[in-house]
Amino acid sequence: MTALALARSWRPKTFSELVGQDHVVKALTHALDQGRLHHAWLFTGTRGVGKTTIARIMAKALNCTGADGSGKMTSEPCGKCPACMEIDAGRFVDYIEMDAASNRGVDDIAALLEKAAYAPSNARYKVYMIDEVHMLTNHAFNAMLKTLEEPPEHIKFILATTDPQKIPVTILSRCLQFNLKQMPVPLIVEHLEKVLAAEKVAYEVNALRVLAKAAQGSMRDALSLTDQAIAYAAGKVTEESIRNMLGTLDDAYLIRILDCLIAKDGASLLAVANEMGERSMSFSLALQDLSSLLQKIAAAQVVPESVLEDWPEAGEIRRLATQLTKEEAQLFYQITITSRPDLSLAPDEQTGFAMTLLRMLAFRPGRNGGGGASAPAPSAPPVASAPRPATTAKTVAPAAAALASPIATKPITKAAPVGDATNIPDWHSLMRQLPVKGLVQQLAFQTELQDWKDSAAGVKATIVTPMPQLASEASVARLADALTAHFGKPVKIVIEKGEVEGKTVAKVDAQIHQEKRMNAEQMIAADPFIQQLEKEFGAKVVGGSVKPH
Repeated sequence: MTALALARSWRPKTFSELVGQDHVVKALTHALDQGRLHHAWLFTGTRGVGKTTIARIMAKALNCTGADGSGKMTSEPCGKCPACMEIDAGRFVDYIEMDAASNRGVDDIAALLEKAAYAPSNARYKVYMIDEVHMLTNHAFNAMLKTLEEPPEHIKFILATTDPQKIPVTILSRCLQFNLKQMPVPLIVEHLEKVLAAEKVAYEVNALRVLAKAAQGSMRDALSLTDQAIAYAAGKVTEESIRNMLGTLDDAYLIRILDCLIAKDGASLLAVANEMGERSMSFSLALQDLSSLLQKIAAAQVVPESVLEDWPEAGEIRRLATQLTKEEAQLFYQITITSRPDLSLAPDEQTGFAMTLLRMLAFRPGRNGGGGASAPAPSAPPVASAPRPATTAKTVAPAAAALASPIATKPITKAAPVGDATNIPDWHSLMRQLPVKGLVQQLAFQTELQDWKDSAAGVKATIVTPMPQLASEASVARLADALTAHFGKPVKIVIEKGEVEGKTVAKVDAQIHQEKRMNAEQMIAADPFIQQLEKEFGAKVVGGSVKPH
């Protein structure tokens, strides 16, 4: 006789056997004990967390008659009466499970509702369980609205879904909704220990941790993987056999990768990638595991007590947390999670994985030069570029000088009577100093002073902007108020549209940024490590991707 799969033979049959959903069990048992039952429940959650199992337990609880046949509705079904045994066996005529993925049309729902009008054959309640209810069509949902809101007294509806966002709010409002949690790894490990002990199968606890992690919160997946592991190991379920079966990475590889990054050893880094390729390991899972390890390291740097003693890699996490800076841990984590989608675009997964490791090494914070050298990069002649306007040299140098000196220390002379040009304000510095934000600041940064007339009654400032769309009435008024507060006398602003000579704050900043970007590109092009990547791997720096700090 063929043995039942663990996921079936170990399916909970009572609320007390249910694992990891205490909040749902508490609500349902109280409702059953007090007789305060709703007519429709909606269970949501990812696959394998107990939606269908809870539905079957509820059906038994509603229809249990006790071992002597005289029992009443209970939160502790006996499992021995005809109703309990037939529901467990899947042949109870008044418990109907319907898969909405294959019965999603309005005709299917109409047929179900037509039968719902009839009393149960041999039970207190006729229970309809509709799985993956979000797959129903809009017409099917509309067809069941009235019945779902006011069903006959002998009908109970249980809906289950993995995607509640696709269910109309009109349906949600007619149900009591319970969100089932994903199973945490320690809880899965604890349950697997109980199962394997009962099945008399030897195991290693670390092997169960690998299985629990691979299950991704699903107890059913964990039990199915355990079935596979028992067959694969043909004896004791060990961590090595599980990793070989799943193609997952031993933490030793991950730790070697981080040690190579710390040592700035590119050759050893590629050697680890080659060794993983020879063992046919999953590079996508490797990046997933590496990001998980980096998250633990980053957490250990901020909250040391977050490292649990029962973690096999606890000691290594503490060591790496002291050898990596917080910035490095954050950067490496970001690179690993953003590189996973790129593996499908690479020539092959190993190449994509190797480039991810090289990217971590190349952009490690504080690196200068190639191969981890700490000396400054050698000066190199400027990279040839397109001819630049003759005015650039005249405009950029003063701009850079202006940025280098603190603007706050540069005094702005109060406006003098007309005719004294030496006391006209430094408009560039004045606009940086004004306490304005948002659109008003954008307007200020896009203006150039054309005329400044000071009198006893106040100041009239004529300014030119190439972006008149910024000069709304409200923005001009707020800029005038800021100038009035600065000079202590009324300031009237006259806006004129026209081209400027490159002295606006925005243009000066853009020129400075352009100079910095060109210098950064020259430094990158002269970096021996980048040149080595270009030579050995055919890599190239994407134009415009270099951003100066």
